[in-house]
Amino acid sequence: MTNSSKPHRLNLDDPRWDQNTYAGRFKHFFVTINPLHSLHSRETLEKARDIVTRYKKGENIKNLSEDEIWRSQAHLRLRLPPRLGSTDALDRADVFTGSNEHDSRRRMVSFFTRPNLPSYFGSEPFLNRQLGISYVLGTGGAMAISTGFQQLITRSGKQFPLLSRLVPFLGVAAATCVNIPIMRSQELVQGVPVVDAQGNRVGFSAIAAQHGISQVVFSRIINAIPPMVLPPLVMNILESRLRLRLLLRYPKLGIPIQMGLVGIINIFATPMCCAIFPQKSSISASKLEHEIQAKLPSPSTILYYNKGL
Repeated sequence: MTNSSKPHRLNLDDPRWDQNTYAGRFKHFFVTINPLHSLHSRETLEKARDIVTRYKKGENIKNLSEDEIWRSQAHLRLRLPPRLGSTDALDRADVFTGSNEHDSRRRMVSFFTRPNLPSYFGSEPFLNRQLGISYVLGTGGAMAISTGFQQLITRSGKQFPLLSRLVPFLGVAAATCVNIPIMRSQELVQGVPVVDAQGNRVGFSAIAAQHGISQVVFSRIINAIPPMVLPPLVMNILESRLRLRLLLRYPKLGIPIQMGLVGIINIFATPMCCAIFPQKSSISASKLEHEIQAKLPSPSTILYYNKGL
């Protein structure tokens, strides 16, 4: 009698690392949004799609290690969410880090609506009208707050170079608080899918959507702090506190230094902030709508939902 066993199969539908720990979530996002991925060609993405598709169908691909299979899956995870099926560079997660570098230098205002589109997890098609409203209100509110704060500094008659450099962060925080809820307003009305521990859909919950959106807003604001607060502090030291006053002697170094700082900071800050909350968030059914609770044997049942990004 022969003892045959099936070869170990990877579950590519789940992240490679344990998402119940912060370290696991950080590793997942660090690999997923690595800006080096943006250098991959469309052919590379199509090859990765072919490998993952064949592997999920049960095919044993020869001379392919587990690391190579996970790497192919990581290429496909660049698109958020996968149902969009887009390989557009601006719809891929890896460019969020690189674009954050560009956004910080452009005050991260008008670009804020684009990354929110692929992070939309509603059940209905996204409307161009909704995108337009979000863009106008988000950028308008951000610019109004930034301009108003800058005018207060100017009217004071005193020089506050450090505070002036922090004005863009206030605009970004304002844009985040306005933009994300508007972009995902359909979720607030129709709800997001909630499932049980076995993955069975229980229903749609607007309350779960509120929790998810609040977590995303908080993470986005925290994500803006390192690239928009640390570089101004460093630049202020270079301009006024160092004996050599480097930037006063070589003013053309200002932009390259700031761009380099923002790029390096974002490589680590973005995955660190994305990992603050689990992507698959949990919530007690007792906190959700009565319609959801009525479908469950106990109101204390823990349900799960995708919080978005």
